[in-house]
Amino acid sequence: MSNPELRKRLLLMAVFLVLLFGSLFGFDLFKKVQMGKAFAAYQPPAVTVTAVPVETGEIPRTLEAIGSIQAIQQVQLAAEVDGRITALRFKPGSSVLAGQPLLQLNDAPEQGDLQRLRAQAKLARINLDRSQQLLKLAVSQSELDAQQATLAEVEGEIARTEALIAQKLIRAPFAGQIGVQSVHLGQYVQRGETLLTLTDLKSLYLNFTLPEQQHSQVHVGQTVEFVVDALPQQKFTAKVIAIEPQIGMDSRAIKVQAQLENQKNLLAPGMFARAALQLPAEKNVVSIPETAVDYSIHGDSVYVLKKQKAAQGEQWIATRALVRTDGRTGDRVIVRSGVRAGDRVVTAGQLRLHDGAVVQIVSNDTLNVDRQRGRVE
Repeated sequence: MSNPELRKRLLLMAVFLVLLFGSLFGFDLFKKVQMGKAFAAYQPPAVTVTAVPVETGEIPRTLEAIGSIQAIQQVQLAAEVDGRITALRFKPGSSVLAGQPLLQLNDAPEQGDLQRLRAQAKLARINLDRSQQLLKLAVSQSELDAQQATLAEVEGEIARTEALIAQKLIRAPFAGQIGVQSVHLGQYVQRGETLLTLTDLKSLYLNFTLPEQQHSQVHVGQTVEFVVDALPQQKFTAKVIAIEPQIGMDSRAIKVQAQLENQKNLLAPGMFARAALQLPAEKNVVSIPETAVDYSIHGDSVYVLKKQKAAQGEQWIATRALVRTDGRTGDRVIVRSGVRAGDRVVTAGQLRLHDGAVVQIVSNDTLNVDRQRGRVE
């Protein structure tokens, strides 16, 4: 093959290769351009959420606290002297009146002494009366004085014996309810030994503590609402009657005491209570549902929805906004900054959201159905 023919074939081959690789490169470039256009034109499906407008209004303010119920009058009745129980005049759990006899210790020796002393006192009075009549005739003043002293001494012994007898009869110091029985007839008890308990359930204390930072917000006469575990669906009310003037050195807390009436005996001393001290209501406060707030170490935030024009019309766009919260009232969170009245915030469906996400607002019922079908996270 001559050189000119070889060169011609090589040239044709080179042109063919250039056209081939050019076509491949052009096709690849065309594909990338078209894919870029497709991605640019791609609109992800709208995220289904529920949303509500931010509200302003009057918000009741409270200070939350943990406390316990205490009886205003409660006592453990104990024996003042040693002795054997000779009578039980109460029933366990019964209500008694103030001054009612409850328990009798053996006082037979003291009763015998009292009878003897009263006889001595009677004789001493007779002798004293006779001496006073014979004072000017046959009795000296010194003898009269001695007889007066004898009578006074006997009367003193009588008073002492009567006091000993009274110590052996245990009476109710106030009206209330007897506790469980722990002593028995014939049992020998010693001085200081607890015999029974007596509690007045009609009026009770609610004791609770608050942080020292809230000292200026607590005043005598404020209302306290509280619930107890035994009756979680029922609210009770008490009035603050005392505030401990000293702040606890260890806890840095304020001790507060409130009083309440317990006419139906629904509450009992020792019950655990969750209390809320009522503060004056605050007006024009911005609040949002608690479910709208995302709490994190970087700060609290919400998703705010804004309308934006698009090729297919207006659409809702989600934007994350940092907010400064200031406690709760019921199921709503008070917000001091970050959102304004009229803003629309997402209350459910936030897990799939991000800044700039397109959303579709639905009702709570619709979202619940979608969640059951697995369409909403």
